[in-house]
Amino acid sequence: MLKNKIYILILLVTVGVTSCGEYQKVLNKGKVEEQYTMASKLYEDQKYNKAIQLFEKITPSYRGKPQMERIQFMVAQSHYNTKQYTLAAYYFDKFVKNYPKSSKLEESAYLSAHSHFLASPVYSLDQKDTKEAITALQNFLYNYPESENAAEANKNIKELTYKLEKKSFEIAKNYYHREYYIAAIVAFDNLLAEFLGTSFKEEAMYLKFKSAYELGINSYILKKETRLNEAKKAQERFKRSFPKSEYLEETEKLVKNLDEELNSLLAFKTETNGL
Repeated sequence: MLKNKIYILILLVTVGVTSCGEYQKVLNKGKVEEQYTMASKLYEDQKYNKAIQLFEKITPSYRGKPQMERIQFMVAQSHYNTKQYTLAAYYFDKFVKNYPKSSKLEESAYLSAHSHFLASPVYSLDQKDTKEAITALQNFLYNYPESENAAEANKNIKELTYKLEKKSFEIAKNYYHREYYIAAIVAFDNLLAEFLGTSFKEEAMYLKFKSAYELGINSYILKKETRLNEAKKAQERFKRSFPKSEYLEETEKLVKNLDEELNSLLAFKTETNGL
C-alpha cells in the first residue's frame, strides 16, 4: 500500500514537471498555432494565469483575424475569474466596442459592469471607481432592460449608492466631531441634497442641528442672533421630518438653551441701546 502511494506521488510529480516543461517550451519557442491551442486548453482547464500569458503573446499575430473575437473574450473572462476586476472591466469594455454583433455581447456588457462593481473599493477610500461602476451598471440596464441580470444590476447600484452615501455622511460627521461646524453643516446639506432618500437622513439632520447649535451658541455677537435662529430652523425641519425620533427630546432641550441665549442677547441689545 505504501509503495503504491509513493509510486502515485512520483507519477504526479513527473507529470507536473513534464507539463510545466511543455508549457514553458510552447510559451517561449512554440509556433503561434501551438500557443493558441495550448492557451485555449489551459482556459478550458481553468488555468487562467497561464492562459493569460499565452494569450498576451499571440494577440499581435491574431489581430484582425476571426480567432481574435474568441481570444479577447477568453482574456477578459480569465481576468474576471482570477479576480483581476479592473483589468476584466477593461477587456470586456474593449470586447463590447470591438464586437457589437457578437453573440456574447450582452454577457460581456454585463460582466464589464459587474467587474466595475467588484472593483469598487471600501467606502473610506476614493470613490472614483464606485461612480464609474454605477454609470456602467446604469448603461447596461439602459441597453438591456429585460436582461436576466437586470435585478442583480439594480441591486448592485443600490449597494454602490449606499457606499457613496456612507462616504459623504462620514465626511460630514468627521467635521462635526472635529468641531468644524460650518464645514459640517455644508457637508450634511450636500449629503441630503444629493441623496434624497438616504438612510442616513435622520442622523444627518440631527447632527446638522447639533452643528448649527454649537455654532450659534459659540458665535461672536455680530453673527450670534442669525446663527441661533438658523439652529432653531434646523431643529424645526428635523422635528417635521422625524416627529418620533429618539433624538427629539434632546433637541427640544437644546432649543430651550437657544431661546435663553436669544433672550439674553435681546436684553443685552436693549440695555446697550438705552445707554
